Amino acid sequence: MNVQEFQNIIKQGIPSDLPAPKAYPAGANRAPKRKDILSVEEKQLAVRNALRYFPKEWHAELAVEFAQELKDFGRIYMYRFKPNYELKARSISDYPAKCEQAAAIMLMIDNNLDPAVAQHPEELITYGGNGAVFQNWAQYLLAMKYLSEMEEDQTLHMYSGHPMGLFPSSKDAPRVVVTNGMMIPNYSQPDDWEKFNALGVTQYGQMTAGSFMYIGPQGIVHGTTITVMNAFRKVLNKGESPKGKIFLTAGLGGMSGAQPKAGNIANCITVCAEVNPKAAIKRHQQGWVDELVDNMPDLVARVRKAQENEEVVSIAFIGNVVDVWESFLAEDIFIHLGSDQTSLHNPWSGGYYPVDISYEESNRLIREEPELFKEKVQATLKRHADAVNKHTAKGTYFFDYGNAFLLEASRAGGDVMAENGIDFKYPSYVQDILGPMCFDYGFGPFRWVCTSGNPEDLDKTDAIAAQVLEEIMANSPEEIQQQMQDNITWIKDAKENKLVVGSQARILYADSEGRIKIANAFNDAIARGEIGPVVLGRDHHDVSGTDSPFRETSNIYDGSRFTADMAIHNVIGDGFRGATWVSIHNGGGVGWGEVINGGFGMLLDGSEDAERRLKSMLLFDVNNGIARRSWARNEEANFAIKREMARTPKLKVTLSQNVEDDILNKLAF
Repeated sequence: MNVQEFQNIIKQGIPSDLPAPKAYPAGANRAPKRKDILSVEEKQLAVRNALRYFPKEWHAELAVEFAQELKDFGRIYMYRFKPNYELKARSISDYPAKCEQAAAIMLMIDNNLDPAVAQHPEELITYGGNGAVFQNWAQYLLAMKYLSEMEEDQTLHMYSGHPMGLFPSSKDAPRVVVTNGMMIPNYSQPDDWEKFNALGVTQYGQMTAGSFMYIGPQGIVHGTTITVMNAFRKVLNKGESPKGKIFLTAGLGGMSGAQPKAGNIANCITVCAEVNPKAAIKRHQQGWVDELVDNMPDLVARVRKAQENEEVVSIAFIGNVVDVWESFLAEDIFIHLGSDQTSLHNPWSGGYYPVDISYEESNRLIREEPELFKEKVQATLKRHADAVNKHTAKGTYFFDYGNAFLLEASRAGGDVMAENGIDFKYPSYVQDILGPMCFDYGFGPFRWVCTSGNPEDLDKTDAIAAQVLEEIMANSPEEIQQQMQDNITWIKDAKENKLVVGSQARILYADSEGRIKIANAFNDAIARGEIGPVVLGRDHHDVSGTDSPFRETSNIYDGSRFTADMAIHNVIGDGFRGATWVSIHNGGGVGWGEVINGGFGMLLDGSEDAERRLKSMLLFDVNNGIARRSWARNEEANFAIKREMARTPKLKVTLSQNVEDDILNKLAF
């Protein structure tokens, strides 16, 4: 298909002629069948809702088909309307658009749906088992059409995947405003998502799926690398190498697929269990995991050999991680670091699988016997927690990876609570590692995409970023020298580590000074014609993008970790300071109703206007979170916000006046 044909299909939107039904491709990694939760009347409403995208003369035929999809999958995906062109991030110049910002957004949408990037691309799900870009293919077609028509004084408003329409705005306004899953609070339980998503009125956007900012596993490789490196620094003697030391975890399907690559970069033995053979094989084929093992005796033997030789190797075990924890206990194999990154924010719909039951049988139970599936998952969680406890008693350092493992284990009756009955006995990785070491200082997952699609542009941006960081580090205070060096090493090794999947994208952790100076250097290079336009963004998992009491804000101790003011202010503030698009979601990586998270995208085109926007928006985007963390009495954040105020005269933040403990201890209540 040539570029002109591709552009014509996009500009058409909903086709003028009803396309023929499609058969799902053989061997596709399909999303799990969803719970049959709607009444007969609600199923009629779901079909009625779906048909409103199409001409009335198609309704009789499509109604039967959509009802069957609802019966077979628990959702109406409208698969016959999936376009026939290859879904991938093309060069920005290939997209039909009246403004370059709209073309950049189309590129990012297609990247999220690229089969090399997306977990369940046929169902428009990017990662996490349910992190969707759109609810159905009609929404994709309509959104792309609107973007092709958009002018610089219009904004597209997206309601949980549904393109509500183009509205007059201004050149300074965001081109797209995205919301996903924003529910009235009393309707934000897991079954509410099942019901309202089945009705076609909301969706789970995860953190960067429904905001068009996912860049494949690379995004979490970096965060996991930083986490694992610092976790080893906590448990090993100074100067001791992680080589030959074990990091045991689970999950290879979506973002979790980054873990083996991160383990390799951190120089350890990574054992990552995955129950879905297709997911494990895909990561092996992509080079994200070194070896596949499908039986326990071979795994034990391979790990012992790796320990003896102090190897750096990643091993995918096709099976249940609980079996690994229990077998390593029986075999007296010491685990230095342990975690879990299965999608336990979605425990009843394929995010976590019970032990001693096949993958296929589990998928049948999800659909046909959901209560029995739930019982078996909770029994497995208790076994999982018990095995972890036995290893930690021997010295293993276990941390929750923010996937809701401890939360769901506690709900299942697992022994994971601290003595006070309030906190968990194991820390969140943010609480213990990323929060005090990175987020409080303003360091978080800054990322960019080279819209030309040219790998040489990515090489040039890597070099620019490395040079900027080295210049900053030369004058940085001691408190952030380790963060600076880790990220300089990361960016210099990035190409060699083969991190690109899908778009020509990169990620590194930087504070506001680093982000602004790197972005400004990119914009200057674009203006000189050295590289093409660049899209800036970040993971929502950042300094100020996300309010998540068991992950991103787990190291907030003033009682405000259950509030969501920070994420809301972040999106509103980014919106009027120059973001190209903004997004706000319910449900992120730890579960529906458990988190509110926001993000942005920004196109750099080499203009003075782009320079003005990036300086204003990036400063706020980071320091909004540092200010909140400082107000919560976090010492590192207090240091960081005072430093920022000293170099930014118009920034004036309310500082916490901390009370001495003895004053409070004398009070009588």
